[in-house]
Amino acid sequence: AAGFTVKNQDGKDFKLPDHLGKQNIVVFFYPMDQSPVCTAEVCAFRDAYAKYKDANALVIGINQGTVESHKAFQSKEKLPFDLLSDPDNKVLKLFGVKEENLGTMILSGRETFVIGKDGVIAYSFRDFMNGEHHSKEVLSYLKK
Repeated sequence: AAGFTVKNQDGKDFKLPDHLGKQNIVVFFYPMDQSPVCTAEVCAFRDAYAKYKDANALVIGINQGTVESHKAFQSKEKLPFDLLSDPDNKVLKLFGVKEENLGTMILSGRETFVIGKDGVIAYSFRDFMNGEHHSKEVLSYLKK
């Protein structure tokens, strides 16, 4: 996985290399804070958070939203994990996540990755319209 440093919802640096080798890392990219599909997605990760902890996995969400937008979203939905701000979609591009053309607008993609303890991407799942499925798919993978 490509190393990166971005700000979390509290304005603090999140450095991926600081977390590699300690646990699996679940990185989910989602288009925007507070939209219906994205809210369903983050809430699915929230609701399964204890299972991720049991699987020794760190969960982080990333999109181009601001630190302030992420803080409001995290507070409103009571999210126990970091939301990272990638304003220029640099991290999204490092991971090769494709934009979605919805005809009337183009949104950043929705894709989830599992980075193993060795720092290598071990699994990915892409489904733009079914955000809530991301958590289920990743948990299935982690249980194997």
